[in-house]
Amino acid sequence: MNPSAQSPISVCIIAGNEAGRIRRALESVSGWTREIILVVNADVSDGTEKIAESYGAKVFHETWKGHIAQKNSAAAKASQPWLLGLDADEEIPAGLRDEIIRATAAPGDSTAFCFPRCTRFCGRWIRHGDWYPDRQTRLWRKGTAHWGGVDPHDKLIVSGPVGKLLADLRHHNAETIDRQIAKISSYSEDFLRDANLRHRSCRGVDLAFRPLWRLVRSYLLRLGFLDGWQGLYIAWMTAFYTATRYAKIRAAQEQSAGKA
Repeated sequence: MNPSAQSPISVCIIAGNEAGRIRRALESVSGWTREIILVVNADVSDGTEKIAESYGAKVFHETWKGHIAQKNSAAAKASQPWLLGLDADEEIPAGLRDEIIRATAAPGDSTAFCFPRCTRFCGRWIRHGDWYPDRQTRLWRKGTAHWGGVDPHDKLIVSGPVGKLLADLRHHNAETIDRQIAKISSYSEDFLRDANLRHRSCRGVDLAFRPLWRLVRSYLLRLGFLDGWQGLYIAWMTAFYTATRYAKIRAAQEQSAGKA
C-alpha cells in the first residue's frame, strides 16, 4: 500500500514470548496503518521481536513493569495522531478495519472510540453472557488518554467523548481450561492487593450472594445459555472467581484480626 494512503495510526502492542500467536495480530494491522510499536519484555527469547520486525514494527526491549506501565510506555513512543491498542492474541478483521479508517478520517467530536470484543473459547465464539459485548476503548487521539485501572485489568482513561464502532475485535483465547483456572488464582491475588490498598472488607453477604448473582447474570440475564456448554462453564467459572476473590479478602481480614 502507498504510504500516503495509510491511516495516520500507531498500533501499540506489548508482548512477552508470543511467537506462537502474534503473527495474526500483526497481519491484521500491517499495510493500512503507518506505524507499529512493539514493547517486548527484556527476557523474550522465542523470536517474537524478529516476527514483529518482519512486519516493519519498531521494537523496544524493556523490563516488565506491569500491564498499565508497559502499555503507557508503548503509547509514549507513538508518532502518529491516532493510537490503536492491540494485544498479541487479538485481530482486527476487515469490517472493524474499515470502521477505524472512517472514524479517524472523520472523528467528529470524538477523541476516542470503543468497539465490542468477541472471544473464542474452546472452539466457539462467545456472543452472550459476561464475555460479550465486552466493549474495549482502544482507539484514541494522541494526548487525550492514558492507561489506568488495576493490574492486570488495564483500562483506557479518556479525556473527551468516546464514539462507538459496531464491528467486533476478535480475541483468540487459545488457552486451555486448566490455564483459565490458573488465572483465577493470580487474578484474585491482584484483587486482594487492591482491596488491601483501598481498605476494602468482605461481609458475609458478599461471599454468599455476589457469586450467585454473577452466575445468574451471566447465564440467564445475559443469555449465556445460548453459547452452549461453553456459556455454562464461563458462568460457573465467573461465579467461582468471584467467590475466590472475596474469600481471600475474608481470610486476610481474619488473619489480621488474629494478629491484633
